[in-house]
Amino acid sequence: MAAMLAISACNALDPEPQPLPAIDGVTKKFTFTVKGDFSKDMKTKADYLTADGKSMTDLWVLDYMGDELVQQIHQASGDEDWGQPTLNLKYGEHHVYFIASRGQSPTLNTTSKTITFSKALDTFWKDYSVTVVSTSNGNRAVTLDRVVTRLRLTFTDALAEGLSTIQTTPGTWYYGFNYTTGEPTEMKSNQTIITEVPASMIGNSGETVNVFGFSSATEWTTDVSIAAKKSDNTVLGQAAIEDVPLKRNRSTEYSGPLFITGGAVEMSLNSEWSDPTTGTW
Repeated sequence: MAAMLAISACNALDPEPQPLPAIDGVTKKFTFTVKGDFSKDMKTKADYLTADGKSMTDLWVLDYMGDELVQQIHQASGDEDWGQPTLNLKYGEHHVYFIASRGQSPTLNTTSKTITFSKALDTFWKDYSVTVVSTSNGNRAVTLDRVVTRLRLTFTDALAEGLSTIQTTPGTWYYGFNYTTGEPTEMKSNQTIITEVPASMIGNSGETVNVFGFSSATEWTTDVSIAAKKSDNTVLGQAAIEDVPLKRNRSTEYSGPLFITGGAVEMSLNSEWSDPTTGTW
């Protein structure tokens, strides 16, 4: 009985260790190496954030304790510490949000907890939980997950001479996401996405255009119209796809002809006579 009481007393006096509360001025240094399946063959820092052979251009790190944003970091691809941000974390529970993207004209809004882009491109994200205690290891590797969907369009006919842009217009498209949940935001209806066509693609068949947008893990559908235009906005060809299924971290791929066939025919006269037939009367 005495032994049982002694064990009981020990359990009461020695509960499981708990994180120390956040104390002003008391922090622990953490260095994160940001990587993922998209950067398996890392050789240099530039390789840390590369997907499909293209490097991300921006990395954001946002440290939250509860609803309070404690600190944030933004790195650009050329920075000396690119892909290896360092945070001084207070003792306690943290959610650290990582965003790596090459999207155009990013806008971070910490009030709405969103990040949006004028043109969405490949983007990766992670909600990483950290409990900071005196014995915490300060070196962590973090794998980010893709939060975009991709619509890949392959044109089976040759791209016409004079073509300047491929303009893709989804009925519904998302240009941003909530960085605390990963869910898409900033929905726009019938917003045209413009892809410049380089001269090297003209005259070739089988060329491909990729269109990126943010998506949830649940599949959704939208209608998409496609237009091939000259620099003066003249339409050279067009197509439409109904009920295109889209999903986060998935490529939806369509192919088909784009350019107008059986249209106007240019006519002229062949004024050259063929060999004459001769005779007498």
